Amino acid sequence: QGWAGSGRVALLAAVLLCVWCRAAAERVRYSIPEELGRGSLVGPLARDLGLSPGELPLRKLRIVAGDEKQYFSLEEDNTNLRVNDRIDRESICGAVSPCVLSLEAVVENPFDIFHVSVTIQDINDNAPQFNREFVTIEMIESTPPGTRFPLGSGRDPDIGVNSLQNYELTPNPLFSLLVRESPDGTKHAELVLEKILDREKQRNHHLILTAVDGGDPVRSGTAQIKINVTDANDNPPVFTKEIYKVRLMENLPEGSLAFQVKATDNDEGTNAEITYSFGDIASSTRQLFTLDPRTGDVKITGPLDYEEMKYYEASVEGKDGGGLTAHAKVHIDIIDVNDNVPTLSLLPILNPIPEDSVPSTVIAVINVRDRDSGENGEVSCKMDGNMPFRLETSSENTYKLIIASPLDRENVSAYNITITATDRGSPALSTSTELVLEVSDVNDNAPVFEEAAYSAYVWENNAAGALVVRVQARDADAGSNGRVSYWLAGGSAGAAGAAALVSVEARSGALYAQRSFDYEQCREFAVAVRAQDGGTPARSSTATVRVFVLDRNDNAPRVLWPAAAGAGAAAPGAPPAPAPFEVVPRSAEAGLTRWLVLAVAAVSCLFVGFLLLLLALRLRRWRRQQLLAAESGALRGVPVSHFVGIDGVRAFLQSYSHEVSLTADSRKSQLRFSGASCCDTLPARPLPDEPAALLGEE
Repeated sequence: QGWAGSGRVALLAAVLLCVWCRAAAERVRYSIPEELGRGSLVGPLARDLGLSPGELPLRKLRIVAGDEKQYFSLEEDNTNLRVNDRIDRESICGAVSPCVLSLEAVVENPFDIFHVSVTIQDINDNAPQFNREFVTIEMIESTPPGTRFPLGSGRDPDIGVNSLQNYELTPNPLFSLLVRESPDGTKHAELVLEKILDREKQRNHHLILTAVDGGDPVRSGTAQIKINVTDANDNPPVFTKEIYKVRLMENLPEGSLAFQVKATDNDEGTNAEITYSFGDIASSTRQLFTLDPRTGDVKITGPLDYEEMKYYEASVEGKDGGGLTAHAKVHIDIIDVNDNVPTLSLLPILNPIPEDSVPSTVIAVINVRDRDSGENGEVSCKMDGNMPFRLETSSENTYKLIIASPLDRENVSAYNITITATDRGSPALSTSTELVLEVSDVNDNAPVFEEAAYSAYVWENNAAGALVVRVQARDADAGSNGRVSYWLAGGSAGAAGAAALVSVEARSGALYAQRSFDYEQCREFAVAVRAQDGGTPARSSTATVRVFVLDRNDNAPRVLWPAAAGAGAAAPGAPPAPAPFEVVPRSAEAGLTRWLVLAVAAVSCLFVGFLLLLLALRLRRWRRQQLLAAESGALRGVPVSHFVGIDGVRAFLQSYSHEVSLTADSRKSQLRFSGASCCDTLPARPLPDEPAALLGEE
C-alpha cells in the first residue's frame, strides 16, 4: 500500500508538472522600461513561442491587443515584438503597480493562442510638485511652541523609489519640519513651532519647503512658505472631523452636493467668522470639486469617472477673522457604476472559409473588454442565430469562434454573424458587432447530366458534321470547379470506334456526326460522354447516348436467283422458253413497310373470322325461331298406336297423352312435357322431378 500510495503521488506530481509546463509555455512575459522609442525591441516573440524561421510563413503569427491603442507590433518577418507607440506608465496605470499590458499571440496550422504580458517598469521621469507653490500661514504671537501647521504634500506620479521620498525645510531656529506617513504610504509635511513668536521683532517669516524623490538622478520640487505673525486670537477654528471620508457614485450629475465640512470657533465677532478653502489639492481634483467659502459645501463641478480616478484626496482649511486656521483632510472614494459598454475586437483567422473545413477549426479570435469593475466588468459573449459556428472561451477576456458543423457552400455561401457582449451589471449593458464570413468553394460536387441516357435519331446518308444531339450537365460548384467540359469516354465500338462515328464539342456538349451513316451497315450504336469539371482533382460523370439510324429508300430491287452468270445462252431467234426462276423484289430496306403489311393482314384475318362466326350464330337463331313459329298453332300429340297380336287377336287399345306447357311471360320459349301415362293403368314408378324438355331451350 505504501508503494501504491507513493506511485499515485508521483503520478499526480507528474500530471501537475505537465499542466504547469503547458501553462508556462502558453504565457510569455516581457519587462521593459517606459518611454522607449518607437521600434525598440521588446523580445524575440517567435523564438520564445518555439517557432523556427522556416515555419513562420505557415504558422502566420499575429498579435491581438485588447487596448484601443496598439502599443506593440511585429516585425515584417513576424519574429520580434517591438514598441509601436509611446508608453507612459503614469498615464496608462497611474499609481497601480505592477503596470502590465496584455496581448494574445495567435498562430495557425495548427491553431493556438499564447498569452503575452509586458510589464512596464517605471523610470524617474517626473519631479515632485506641490499643488501650491506659495503657502501663507497666519500665526498669532501667543501660539505655544509645539503647535503644528500642515503644509500639505507634494505629488510625484512615479512609483517606488522614484516617487516622493522626503521633505526638506530651510533652516530656521523658530521652526522645524515633521514628516508623517499616512496608511496609504503618502508622506505629508507639517511645520512645528519651536519657540514663542514676537510680532514686535519680526512680523513675517519666509521658508522654502523642498520635496525630493529617490530616483537617479534625484528630482525635486519646491514651495515658498510665508508666515504672518498676528495679534492674539484666543481660540482657533476646530473642524468637526479630522478626516472626512466620502463615497460618491460616479454617475452623480454636475452641481450635486457631494459633502459639507464644518468648523467651529469659540471666539466672538469677526474672530468667530470662518472662511473655508482648499489647502493641499491636486489640479485635477480642483477641476471636479468646488468649496463654498461661507457654508463649507463641496459640490461636483465635473464628470466623475471611476475608470479614470478611483479616489481623490485634498485638505481643507478653515480660517477665522483673526487669522487662525484649522485643517482637515478629505478622502473621496468613487463608487463604480455600470456606465461603460463592453468593447469587442475581432481578428478573423479564416475568411473566406473553405467549405471542407473540419469542425473545431478556429476562424476568428474575439477579445472583449469592460472598463467597469466587479460584476459590472464581467463580460460574456454569445452568438445570435442558429449557425454552424460556436463560441469557446480561450481565456478570461478572449473567445474563439470555431466551426461547429460541416459547411456547404452550395446551400449557404456566406454567413452574417452577430456577436453580442453583455456585462453582468444592473442594468446590463451590451454591444454587438457583425462579422461577415464567406464560404469558399471546393470541388466537392461532380457534374450531373440532365438525363442518365440520351436517345438520338438521325436519317441515313446524313452529311458529315451534322448535329446528332446535345447533352447538358450541371455542376453545383463555382468558378473553375463548376466549369464543365465534355469528352467521349467510349461506346459500343470502344473509344476509338466512337470517335470515328461522332465527336463532341468540349464546351457545349453537342455531338456531331463524323461521317455519313448507312442504315444497311449500322442501324444503331451507343457512345459514352464524360462530363468533367475544372477542379483539382477533377470530378466527372458519364452518360450514354444511343443513336438510331433511320432508313431511307436508297436501294433498288435485285434478282436473287438464278444468278446472271448461270442463265445460259439462248439460240438466236429461238422463242423464249418459260424460265424456271422468279424475280423477287428484294430490297435491303427490310423494314417498316413489311411489318406494317403483316400487321394489317393479321388484323384483317381476325376481323373476317369474327364476321363469319357472327353470321353463323345469327343463322342458327333464325332457324330456331322458324321452327317454333311453325308448330305453335297446332301441336300434335303422339298418334295412337295400334298393335295386332301375332295370333291375330287385336291387342288392347292403349292411348298415350302428353301434357305440353308453353310459358308466355318468359324471356325464353320453353316447351315441356311430363311423363307418359296409360289410360286405366297405374304408373309403375314415380314421376321424375323435372319434366324432360321436348324441344330444348333457347
